[in-house]
Amino acid sequence: MKRISLSIVLCAGLIFTGCKNEKKEKEMDEQSETEMTSEKEMKKEEKEVKKVKVSLKSVSDSKLSGNVVFTEEDGEVSMTAIISGLAEGKHAIHLHEKGDCSAADGSSAGGHWNPTDAKHGKWGSNDGYHKGDIGNFEVDANGNGTVNMSTDEWCIGCGDPKKDILGKAVIVHDGVDDYTSQPSGAAGTRVGCGVIQK
Repeated sequence: MKRISLSIVLCAGLIFTGCKNEKKEKEMDEQSETEMTSEKEMKKEEKEVKKVKVSLKSVSDSKLSGNVVFTEEDGEVSMTAIISGLAEGKHAIHLHEKGDCSAADGSSAGGHWNPTDAKHGKWGSNDGYHKGDIGNFEVDANGNGTVNMSTDEWCIGCGDPKKDILGKAVIVHDGVDDYTSQPSGAAGTRVGCGVIQK
């Protein structure tokens, strides 16, 4: 009788331990599955952020230098430009249609990027504006200026010809964009050029 009781206790103990181990394994599987899902989500979020850095080179014998960073996140592209070597005052900056800065005067970049065939104007104007009409920015007494803007009208490498900024050029002008003269705002000499490419 004692042997049978002992056997029953022993079997119950083994079953209990087996169930406990099975539960632990199940919990560990669930935990690793959750970790893998979190990792996938993090990687997906990382993929959704696109960034392109553009180095501006001087053209037309200017002393300009600088960088422009485009970042795309959640369907919006933000642009931050840090530019130096310009005369104090206002200067125009635009996106031009060709990613080509080979000409000494920057003319190889073509005209403003205007995939919607709109007329030139101030960004956001009801009368129309080019997708490349960024506008004017202020330069301080030390020759330094910054430009910040965000828009959902651009994308980085999405393939949409009306939105994709890859293959275009950033052009900085010596003059001011008057927002009315056609086709480019009479912004004057091109003094800086940089190609937007990955």
